[in-house]
Amino acid sequence: MTQLLTVLSMLFWWVLYSSIGAIVPALIAWLVLRWAERCAVVFNRTYLACLLWNLAGMLLIAGVAMYTGHARPPYGPLLASNALRWVLVLNMFIGALLLWRLIPRVDAHRIRPASACMAVAIVTAIAFGIATTLAS
Repeated sequence: MTQLLTVLSMLFWWVLYSSIGAIVPALIAWLVLRWAERCAVVFNRTYLACLLWNLAGMLLIAGVAMYTGHARPPYGPLLASNALRWVLVLNMFIGALLLWRLIPRVDAHRIRPASACMAVAIVTAIAFGIATTLAS
């Protein structure tokens, strides 16, 4: 019973932290998509896509951190590992796919894949810049 409660608690906090962490990427992606599409996009769907992207990203990065043995600070060696680089590429692909498939414009057309890639690239660049600043 204790293990079940531990797993449920872990899942609860994983979803809670992911939903909090998806707010800023959703705002950035929404602004980039409004600019790239030259049309309004639906923010609720942008937030949903960023939330799912954040959930997947947290799983991937935590998996790599545990696999490489750098799950505790300092995170410099984790940021320099090739495994993390490949996971970040996979994470960006997942993010672009989620944004492209889940976000409609207000005229009921889907956003362009290039716009989704641009939004993911800008969000990832900002996040990686913040992560490298905090790690050093």
